Amino acid sequence: MSSLHEGVREEIRKRIADGTYLEGGAIPSAAQLSDEFGVSAITVKRALRDLQTSGLLTAVAGKGTFVKQQRRFLRELDVGMSSTEDARRHGQKLTMQLISITREMITDPSLRAFDKSGGIKFCIRKLACAGDLPIMYYVIYVSTTMPDSLVEEFGRSLTTDALKSINVAPTERRLVIDAAPASTYAQEAFSIPAGYPVLRRAYHQSTTNADIEIVGIIESPFDRLACSITLPIKRRAAEEPS
Repeated sequence: MSSLHEGVREEIRKRIADGTYLEGGAIPSAAQLSDEFGVSAITVKRALRDLQTSGLLTAVAGKGTFVKQQRRFLRELDVGMSSTEDARRHGQKLTMQLISITREMITDPSLRAFDKSGGIKFCIRKLACAGDLPIMYYVIYVSTTMPDSLVEEFGRSLTTDALKSINVAPTERRLVIDAAPASTYAQEAFSIPAGYPVLRRAYHQSTTNADIEIVGIIESPFDRLACSITLPIKRRAAEEPS
């Protein structure tokens, strides 16, 4: 026998599925749903929290609870292709929103292993959106000796595009890909609750300019982005066709 909050949760899920609550639209408030279902506001909030965690709803402070847009993008992890080119190939248009540029040390354990020089760096935080949907939250660290104009370019452009603007190409990229609860900054950027799972990519990017290297981390909600990569297979000599 299901509990009260499970019954409310499944009815809201049904309404989302049949279009009663439209994608991107607001649903009734917890107080309204409490009156409609004849249950306490606590029961309704528990049901809504379950649906937020499962990716069907999103809560926006001061505005209400909305049905999430169910769009998931595929990102090709190709060092030779910019994110803009990859997005265009899939019919997407990416825009970048600068959040902040500060001076700080790297404290994230996933990134410290990539930090060769240590010390204070420029920290650039930005958000990539496909249309009106945020899909990638970036934190990028670069040397404080880098010209301000280039730091600003990193803030308004995707990293590969910023490098192209100064005729610098990416070379080797080291990646650590894992899943983790969203950081506090990512929770705010994506309007997701604490504990919401994200795809996280920590990386170190070398370039054709020895003075320019980038350490960064990218977070994407698990239901908004997937990544693919194509790896060449080297045959052993005995396997080569004669």
